Amino acid sequence: MAGRGPRGRAERRSAGELESEVLAALWAADRALTPAEVQAEIGGGLAYNTVHTILRRLYDKGLALRDADGRRGAYRPAKNAAELTAEAMHEALDRGPDPIAALQQFVTGLSPEEERALRDLLGGGER
Repeated sequence: MAGRGPRGRAERRSAGELESEVLAALWAADRALTPAEVQAEIGGGLAYNTVHTILRRLYDKGLALRDADGRRGAYRPAKNAAELTAEAMHEALDRGPDPIAALQQFVTGLSPEEERALRDLLGGGER
C-alpha cells in the first residue's frame, strides 16, 4: 500500500511494486480474478483503471493469463511464486560475467535453514 510522505502526501508506489501486489493477489486466489476483485484485494485506493493496466502489463509480459473460458476479463498467474523467483535467479546469473562467483556470494548469505534445504536439494544433506 502507499504510505505517507514527510508532508502527509500519499507516496506513489512504483510500477514494480504494484505488479508485485497484483501478482500476490492472483497467487492467493484459487481462481481467476477480475480487475475489480484484484482492486478489492489490494485496497489502498487504487483506481480500477490502474489495476486493469497492471493486469494487462502482466499479461503482456507473460506473467498473467487471461481466462478465456468462463468469466470474461478474469486473470490468473502464469507461474507460481517459486517458478517466477527461480526464473529471476537464472536470469540474474546469466547476466553476470561470473555466475560461479555470484553463486558463491549468494550461498554465503543463506540462513542455516536455507543452507540445509539447499544441501538436501543437491543431495548432500546429512542423513
